[in-house]
Amino acid sequence: MKPRPFDNVKNQIGFCGIWCGSCPAGNGAIVELTGKYEEIVKENQLEKWAPKDFDFKEFMKGLASIQKISLCPGCRSGGGNPVCKIRTCAKEKNKTVCHECTQLSACDNFQDLEKSHPHVRKDLIKAKHTSQQKLIENYAKELKRKFPHCILSCDAV
Repeated sequence: MKPRPFDNVKNQIGFCGIWCGSCPAGNGAIVELTGKYEEIVKENQLEKWAPKDFDFKEFMKGLASIQKISLCPGCRSGGGNPVCKIRTCAKEKNKTVCHECTQLSACDNFQDLEKSHPHVRKDLIKAKHTSQQKLIENYAKELKRKFPHCILSCDAV
């Protein structure tokens, strides 16, 4: 049986404490959704319905391009932001997850990440004595609650 794209990140927690399996780029959700969307577009002959000024061929090329995006292996396996300050710092300090660091609450390395994940540091501080498996379970539970229709299959966790 062919492994699902999600399998490459389902057991990874980034140094920042975010579950890699929750990332739609790394877990394959964007690529899979785009493929399904392309099928629906073709099956329903939506080209006939498109407005005259819509470049349908370019649109289909765009869908094909998105499906060629490489899956992220997760930041512990060389994926993610190549200039991530959090990863660099954690590796230098030999930390598995940043909640092991005594300087987390004052750390400047989280500023960029907090723009898209405003509670990441607070959640990480709260989870100080939580195992990585429990962190993953908590993320999966929250995703199931927020996105019950989501293509991400959290039951594999």
